[in-house]
Formats: sequence, structure tokens, C-alpha cells
Amino acid sequence: MASRKPQAASGVPYFTPANNAGVPIAAKDEGKSAPTLFQPIKIRDVILRNRFIVSPMCMYSSEGDPTSPAVGAMNDFHLVHLGHLALKGAGLIIVEATAVTPNGRITPWDVGLWGDENSEQFKGLKRVVEFAHSQGAKVAVQLAHAGRKASTLAPFVAEQFGVRSLRAEKEDFGWPEDVVGPSGGEKFTWETVDESEPRKPYHPPRELTREEIAELVRAFAKAARTAVRAGVDAIEVHGAHGYLITEFLSPVTNRRTDEYGGSFENRTRFLREVLTAVRAELPEGMPLFLRISSTEWLEGTDAEKEAGASWTVEDTIRLAKELPSLGVDLLDVSSGGNHPQQRIDPFGGYQIDIAGRVRKELHAAGIKNLFIGAVGGITAASQARDIVEGATIKEEAAAAEAAVSGPEPKADVILVARQFLRDSAWVLNVAKELGVNVASPHQYHRA
Repeated sequence: MASRKPQAASGVPYFTPANNAGVPIAAKDEGKSAPTLFQPIKIRDVILRNRFIVSPMCMYSSEGDPTSPAVGAMNDFHLVHLGHLALKGAGLIIVEATAVTPNGRITPWDVGLWGDENSEQFKGLKRVVEFAHSQGAKVAVQLAHAGRKASTLAPFVAEQFGVRSLRAEKEDFGWPEDVVGPSGGEKFTWETVDESEPRKPYHPPRELTREEIAELVRAFAKAARTAVRAGVDAIEVHGAHGYLITEFLSPVTNRRTDEYGGSFENRTRFLREVLTAVRAELPEGMPLFLRISSTEWLEGTDAEKEAGASWTVEDTIRLAKELPSLGVDLLDVSSGGNHPQQRIDPFGGYQIDIAGRVRKELHAAGIKNLFIGAVGGITAASQARDIVEGATIKEEAAAAEAAVSGPEPKADVILVARQFLRDSAWVLNVAKELGVNVASPHQYHRA
């Protein structure tokens, strides 16, 4: 007998109806299953209700005053912004780049997680996690350090001055003397301008010491431990877009002569240490993701010629083969962001084809325990469907199915950012366009 009361969501200290939008509703007269895009996927012990992942997107909306107890903490804006995506069907929501140290923020108004369980940072994250869970979504947090791209103004503020980027000074809550990178000095500034130009885009970094590198590894681990206690379902390490880990990986930005520079093994050492430290803080059943810039798009540029090499897709494939042994469960394949000379080709599949190549190379090498995520320019329902079509919870089944049914999937999940900003109900609208009958939020059912 149907209940006369709405089912209450669990895990929150207030009443709200339980929802699980974006999950297919089996029709009695339909003998077909939903497209792979709307099938669940299990990563370690975490089951996502579908293959839609909200990619981390900086909002520059946290308190920036370092004297405030709320500095770096998520607030009501983040609850509304991320909660709306959970309500409308996203399977997993990755919280924006979350700095593991104060000087690891891109801007003073970024989210951070260097505080303990008594901090407003912890409380803000926990509140978002609880609401997302009440709506059937999972939550991950992307742990990050901005490296030489830190201490800048929010982009929408810089635009008011007619520039794309503008560095944050002390009066802007910035930390010009504490912007860091694997290598330091004016030469390693992300982007320089003529000295007569008063509007400088970035601060020059100083070179990290070995002791500081060890402290950063511990900071990533501490932030992971705090996130676990806040109830997140997964952790992603941010190794892309020219931020600190990317800077270590690339021969263009890493000119160190110690054990953290030079060879591939040395340049990947910091990342491997971070992944190992973070994995040690996670429960066995919790997934660990890595986002990486699969290529710098610097082939043939003066920057590559001067350095002798750059980070390429081949390097990413080599690294990807090592990731399962480091406890990584999913590789989030992005690209670029490490040098202004990059020559990005936005056509011909962009990053999606790179993700497909990485996945194919891994499977050819017999490595089927690393999921692949595709991100970048995913806006159409049919495009999203085709990227993952055929991928199933068990990779062995996916490979067998691909062998008999056509092209192999390019990824196991899709990560989407801007399209969710344009359309928070994109999961539901994709379902409608593909003819998939899915659950919607009870409160919005009349629409």
C-alpha cells in the first residue's frame, strides 16, 4: 500500500523528500535496457547511478580574507550550486579545485581544505556532501595546488580591467612572495608582459625546497583524511592544467637537477608520492581519481625546443600503465594549460579521442583495472551516449561486447562542466532526447 507521507531522505538533519533522479524507470512494455550512459558503474565499492560526472569548476565564491574563520570554506552558494546538480540527476559531483595549503589556491576566493574537523572548511564540505547524498548523488573532492598559477584575481574581476588574468597583491589578500613551483625565477612565470605594462598577469614563482615538497605531500594526505571524515565518496588529485603537479611533470617547467627533475621517473616522483600518500588515507573501498593534462600541446614550439621536450600523450600512456599499482582507479583525461605557446586543436575529437587512445593502449597491454574519463566539449546527447556506449561495470564484459558490436568505447564515464552551467537539468534533458524514461525530482515532476 502506498504511503500517505513522502519518503524522507536520510543523512540530513532536516526533512527533505528522498530523490534519485537520472535513474532509468523500466517500462512494462519495453524489453530494451537503457543506454550505457544511464547504466550504473561500480568503482571499487562506490556505485554511481549513471555515467554523468560533474567536472570540478572553480566558482571563486569562498571568503578570501585570511583572518576570517570562513576563509576557503564552501558556503550557501556552493550548497545551492552543487546541490542543484545533485537534485537533477548527476551521478557524481566533483567539488572544485580544493587547495591543500593557503598558497595553493588559484585565487584568494577559492575553496580550501587545510583546516581540521573543527574548521568551517570541513563543515562546509560536509554540508554539501550530506545534501547530495540525500538526492542520490555521490561526491568527490578534487585536491589541488595551483603552483606558479596561484595568487591571481578572480577571472571576472580581471575582465573588468580588460585582461584575462591579473595577479593578486597583498592588498587583494594575495601572497606574491609565496607563489611556488618546481623551478623558480622570472623565466618560469606562467605568462609575462612588457615591463611597462602595469597590469601583470602572474607572479614569478620561487623554487620549492625538498623539505617543502615533503610538506606538500603531507598536506595532500591531510586534506584527503579530512575529506574522508566529511563523508566524500571519492578523491581526485588535480594533476592537470599547468598547476603544480603538471609543472613537475613537464620538462618545460621542471628544470630541477635533484631527484625531482630530469628523467621521466624523477619528474613523476612528486605525483607518485602524492598519490601514494593520499591512497594511504582512503578506505579500501573508496576510489582515487587522477586528472591529468594528457598533452601540453607544445610539440614544435619554441618552448619545447628550448626545454628539449614537452609532456605528450605518449608520456601519459606510460604514466597510466603505472597508476593501478599506485591505487588509482580512474584517469580523468584533460589537456593543456601549462604554457601560453600551447597549440590546442579543438577539432577532431579534441580530448575525447585522446581518452579513447589511452583506454585502447591500456587494454592492449592487458590493463583493464583503470577506468577512463573523457572531458572537454561534451554538449550533445548523442555525443555523450556514443563516448561510453558499450562500457559496462566489468571491463572484461566491455571488451567482449566491443569485439562483437563495433567500435570500442572511448571512455567509461563522461565529465562535463560548462554544459551543466548552461543547463543544470542536462541529465534529464539528455534522457528526454535519447528517449530514456528516467526518474525526476518529485518536487519538479509537474514540469
